[in-house]
Amino acid sequence: MRISTRGRYGMMAMLDLARHYGKGSISVRDIARRQGISERYLEHLLASLRVAGMVRSARGTGGGFTLAKSPSQVRLSEIIQAMEGSMAPIECLDNPEAYPQASLCAIHDIWVEVKAAMDGILESTTLQDLVERQAEKEATATVLRGGDKNGLPVLWV
Repeated sequence: MRISTRGRYGMMAMLDLARHYGKGSISVRDIARRQGISERYLEHLLASLRVAGMVRSARGTGGGFTLAKSPSQVRLSEIIQAMEGSMAPIECLDNPEAYPQASLCAIHDIWVEVKAAMDGILESTTLQDLVERQAEKEATATVLRGGDKNGLPVLWV
């Protein structure tokens, strides 16, 4: 039930694109540098996201990638689906024939609840929500380091 590197890095790339939304195409090199991801691996991930219709690409000078929709219209569930496929923790949730006794199994019911909880969170969270969360975390980190976003000291009143 772990999210693979593919899913995590795909989410990181999408968050990076969301944070730069409206500023033109972003190069693979810039995303890779900021996120600490291999350019070659990132190219494969972005190709999958392009095929899924989540990003657009442009070639040539000034080329790169942009989100196909605004960050507020992209649900995390869409990204995970494009990168990972099903998030079912056990096979029989997607394939009932794999476990004909599912309706008689209390453990199966727990896995149904786990999947529903995960799906609910991923479906109700957008890239814009993540952009805002990230901004809050960076603001908190700046204050804890003793400076504002420009590195100037923060005065406590």
